[in-house]
Amino acid sequence: MSTPAIDAFSDRLLAWFDVCGRHDLPWQHPRAPYRVWLSEIMLQQTQVRVVVPYFERFVAALPDVAALAAADLDTVLALWSGLGYYARARNLHAAARLCAQRHGGELPRDYDALLALPGIGRSTAGAILAQAWGDRHAILDGNVKRVLCRYHGIAGWPGQPAVEKRLWTLAEAHLPHARLPDYTQAQMDFGATLCTRADPACVLCPLQEDCVALREARVAELPTPKPGKPLPEREAYVLLLRDADDRVLLQRRPPTGVWASLWSLPQSEGQEDARAWFEAHLDDDYDRGEALDAIDHGFTHYRLRLQPLRWHRVAARARVRDNDDLRWATRADLAALGIPAPVRTLLETQLRQS
Repeated sequence: MSTPAIDAFSDRLLAWFDVCGRHDLPWQHPRAPYRVWLSEIMLQQTQVRVVVPYFERFVAALPDVAALAAADLDTVLALWSGLGYYARARNLHAAARLCAQRHGGELPRDYDALLALPGIGRSTAGAILAQAWGDRHAILDGNVKRVLCRYHGIAGWPGQPAVEKRLWTLAEAHLPHARLPDYTQAQMDFGATLCTRADPACVLCPLQEDCVALREARVAELPTPKPGKPLPEREAYVLLLRDADDRVLLQRRPPTGVWASLWSLPQSEGQEDARAWFEAHLDDDYDRGEALDAIDHGFTHYRLRLQPLRWHRVAARARVRDNDDLRWATRADLAALGIPAPVRTLLETQLRQS
């Protein structure tokens, strides 16, 4: 690739950003390392409009690395609750504690040190360094991959190592020598608002003159989709148990796996397992339970159908007390706990109706 072609790409993108880019995002004012890092983690697989209120609430409660490191995991998960992909929150918390131990309570301005922190990969490290400090590092998120595949006419699923390697080379070759924070934001904005996955606005594109996909009428086919296969489906029963004081029985999820460490309703894989758990913990009649409408929830690798069963004024055995794995929660308690989004919606609906 010639130098003029490199310069044209970044120059045109920056000129577009000056007029059409997003300049009022909360993590841009100021572009402090902690705020940039938090935004980048939240923006993984989540749209800006969804992230903004979560970001503002999070930084209001935990304004810097030291505050995040000092917080307990339940506090962090409660602030994250509803944003999904909870491993991001657990990694964020673990990384903050490592920063407190190794880097004086600050996010390190070093590429390898950033990569060593949980939840930070090559693109995220580059985004932090470029936006927070103006260092010359490339990013390669989904938006950038899409733009580069179309602009250069690159076929093949971008997740394949050979294709991804080529895209990294191009991303680094296009880097300007100045305005790295703006250029990094410009790439993300451009892919999110103009060179979109469906119905890109090619007629408005500042790169259309040299875009291979547009010239060859291949915009709709690039980037090459990931080879598809149907998602497996799983089923589970969740027990909505309310005692005479209108408290809800919650169970902490295991420390690994889906919804790790969140508080949820007691869950069993099948009807007989649900009955066995109920009879082991409660002094009541399992068959008194009422089936509610099933809840369908999609994960990256499978779809889950939850079948809620509900009991009012359930009688608990003496051994069901607050501990590390089970707790009776009041309505006020629920707001301060990290609870999976579909379970929180179920609880809010049921409590609102009663």
